[in-house]
Amino acid sequence: MSKRKLSRQQRWRIEKIQAERAARADKQAVRETESLEAGEYGPEVAGRVIAHFGRTLDIQSANATLHRCHVRANLDSLVTGDRVIWREAQDGSGVIVARDSRDNVLERPDPYHQLKPVAANIDQILIVFAVEPAPFANLIDRYLVAAEATGITPALVLNKIDLLPEDGGELGALLTHYERLGYAVVRATTQRDDGLDALHERLTDRTSVFVGQSGVGKSSLIDRLLPDEALRIGALSEDSRKGTHTTTTARLYALPGGGELIDSPGIREFGLVHLDEQQVAEGFIEFRDLLGHCRFRDCRHRNEPGCALIDAVERGSVSQQRFASYRRILESLTPR
Repeated sequence: MSKRKLSRQQRWRIEKIQAERAARADKQAVRETESLEAGEYGPEVAGRVIAHFGRTLDIQSANATLHRCHVRANLDSLVTGDRVIWREAQDGSGVIVARDSRDNVLERPDPYHQLKPVAANIDQILIVFAVEPAPFANLIDRYLVAAEATGITPALVLNKIDLLPEDGGELGALLTHYERLGYAVVRATTQRDDGLDALHERLTDRTSVFVGQSGVGKSSLIDRLLPDEALRIGALSEDSRKGTHTTTTARLYALPGGGELIDSPGIREFGLVHLDEQQVAEGFIEFRDLLGHCRFRDCRHRNEPGCALIDAVERGSVSQQRFASYRRILESLTPR
């Protein structure tokens, strides 16, 4: 998409707004420095970002109390899950003065193809799908490729299994294939007393993040996992059977049985425009041992002779469906 050309007046207005924001930030930084030097804030203590609301954040202290804090202007962007150093004011609010190092960060591209951080310090990404709205293999592969690119362990969660036919149907067979590839697959339902036992086990003692299409029941699952939390549950549209967004900001929840869960805003498609062809190929875990073994060093795995991937598909060691999914993802990255 080409950028819209701005008029001189529009550029002037944008520059004026940016200058005003910078001036306000500078004044805020001066006030913060003066207050800190005057001893109006308490000592530095460790905390964890629980939710993010622009320049203000909810921070959880070591004693599990929540504090609404604002961020010093000189700090890099903070996200849910970040470990921070903050100082408390007399009214219980506070100011964040430093960010601790991150183990990892989950990012996703925004509509302008810029990477936007979503959450930090995560042990696993739980990719939630449901029997309804029906998922597609290519969409599952997109999530897995995106997850593999982060270096964070992914797992698949199939929700609403009460709607599956007894033999599991095509969806059951599809998820069995992912299990054979080595991915953990958790089956869940909120319609049975024991429907979340496997999910509880997967979540215990880990920091996890839920991602997935809208309407697959992420908020419903969290409502059952955290019965004391008041969550808005989105209903499926009876006409389109597509989900409606209910979560507006990433939030971290402490699980009663141990572990933490971050619920991120629902998205219908996990964009991969920030990845190149090599990263996409490496996102298919069964391809990794084959990459670099093609006859030609610059093989793009289309119809080149001696392509290790194509040979593996013909031998049956790589599924035709996964290879076709890989090709579809590459085509989606090509500018039209």
